[in-house]
Amino acid sequence: MQIVRTVGELRRALGASRGAAFVPTMGNLHEGHLSLMRLGKAAGQPLVASIFVNRLQFAPHEDFASYPRTFEADCAKLRALGCDLLFAPDERELYPVEQAFRVATPHGLGDILEGEFRPGFFEGVATVVLKLFGCVQPAVAVFGKKDYQQLMVVRSMVEQFNLPITIVPGETMREADGLAMSSRNGYLDAAERAEAPALARALQALAQRAARAGTPLAVAQAERQALNDLRARGWKPDYLAVRRRADLAPPQAADLAAPGTLVALGAAKLGTTRLIDNLEF
Repeated sequence: MQIVRTVGELRRALGASRGAAFVPTMGNLHEGHLSLMRLGKAAGQPLVASIFVNRLQFAPHEDFASYPRTFEADCAKLRALGCDLLFAPDERELYPVEQAFRVATPHGLGDILEGEFRPGFFEGVATVVLKLFGCVQPAVAVFGKKDYQQLMVVRSMVEQFNLPITIVPGETMREADGLAMSSRNGYLDAAERAEAPALARALQALAQRAARAGTPLAVAQAERQALNDLRARGWKPDYLAVRRRADLAPPQAADLAAPGTLVALGAAKLGTTRLIDNLEF
């Protein structure tokens, strides 16, 4: 595996290749990331990964400084998997001047759910992803469904900017007890780790209630019950919501009668660790 640190090195390494598959990450890789790499490896050549902790998507009070950085272990995992090229720039390489141009995400997609509770998050994500796309110029890019709204933001950005990139979604990988794999799971202490699968169970229960609901009012009642049940376990939920897969809008009666069109999404703090998850149904 070749490791490059600058955009110039990256472009020289890629040469005239226009068939690359790209998997952008912030490092601290786990099996969820590696599953995306395998999808990329099957979809294009060469396989390019990036590791970059993007300051633009962190609010001042969030964990940018403490976000786990495990570069050597990440490289070992990528080599074992057969990654061809790793782009690992520092901040000055990717942001040589202050990033005054930003990608604004549309109302109703970037400012709901995660966007409501983390203002500016998706602007930071979209800006760095567009920048990375410009550096790598891949034919295929792989994003995980665990970050469901992020996947939709990136897919919409690619469509609206007419980028010649196919977005491939990867399924959420889970631990044996159902907890969605996440780099932030490492923040959990033993008691919190034992409790953490309750978020996935809460979404399963919400999806079951919503599937039986015939009206938007009944869905809203199911959402409130899910929030109250999770709070009773000591969590601090931001949202537990049922939305349409197509656009993340609240479902109408016709949507509730169409199986396989909805998704339950949730974000909640357990102790000081904020976890997210979702379940399509």
